[in-house]
Amino acid sequence: MPLFDLSLEELHEYRSASAEPEDFDAFWSKTLQEAREHDLDARFEPVDTGLATVSVYDVTFSGFGGHPVKGWLTLPAGASEPLPLVVEFVGYGGGRGLAHQHLLWASSGRAHFVMDTRGQGSAWGGGGGTADPVGGGPAFPGFMTRGVDAPEHYYYRRVFTDAVRAVEAARSHPLSDAARTTVLGGSQGGGISIAVGGLVPDLSAVAPDVPFLCDFPRAATLTDRHPYREIGLFLKTHRGRTQDVLRTLSYFDGVHFAARASAPALFSAALEDQTCPPSTVFAAFNAWAHEDKAIEVYDFNDHEGGGPYQEAAQLRWLRSYA
Repeated sequence: MPLFDLSLEELHEYRSASAEPEDFDAFWSKTLQEAREHDLDARFEPVDTGLATVSVYDVTFSGFGGHPVKGWLTLPAGASEPLPLVVEFVGYGGGRGLAHQHLLWASSGRAHFVMDTRGQGSAWGGGGGTADPVGGGPAFPGFMTRGVDAPEHYYYRRVFTDAVRAVEAARSHPLSDAARTTVLGGSQGGGISIAVGGLVPDLSAVAPDVPFLCDFPRAATLTDRHPYREIGLFLKTHRGRTQDVLRTLSYFDGVHFAARASAPALFSAALEDQTCPPSTVFAAFNAWAHEDKAIEVYDFNDHEGGGPYQEAAQLRWLRSYA
């Protein structure tokens, strides 16, 4: 697919038209306060992976509503002092996978926590193990319109809350250095990391890779690829509800979380990405509040973005922060 979005010069100047709700901060403060009324109850069970260079723990903690959420904590074998912590969120449809799949960040000498995404883990990878026990109204198949009738019911309210609690759970382990915490992820994981970057005030760094869940008004009308297309297909049936749906989505738009960011950030965008169009990524990048920010741009790539090149960029970049 050739270039289909704005030029690179225009992307650097682009600003989203997403309207921020007046009670955005109050909504998220209340949401997190309610979640913290439940004991975090983070449990770390050693796993025999057969690997000699890392130690892995099967983690369970309490997320939104006190619901159990799974994760993996991977540490360099023999670690005895607190380590810089990387918390990772995964892409749409995937889960935490298997215990031996997450070696990059522990191999760099860091503690690495990967969160399972509730209700997902059945589309690719090694699977997941976290249910989403909350029901919802009519929705298009997928996750983008589950509970979209109101912000209080929306699926990503639960996921973003889980993600904040995942940071708290990972930080609670004695070999994690809470003062040196990075959050990152690709696609959906990038969108979740942007949300956490706006909700957790004391992170060291945030690294969203070709992030999803940004600039909903533009994304839902620019691309016909899933998952954003789920929104349009829902509205194709539920005629006349566009403004109500956009209002709900505005509470979860990465643009508004980015405006509250207080940590340095390394983004990435791909100029032929039709899944997460580059203008939607730049919408969040340009709104990022911390002045220390950079973006890697991959001119001729689709949603795979930089792939291993972006991992290498992240490894170099993080040396200065965690």
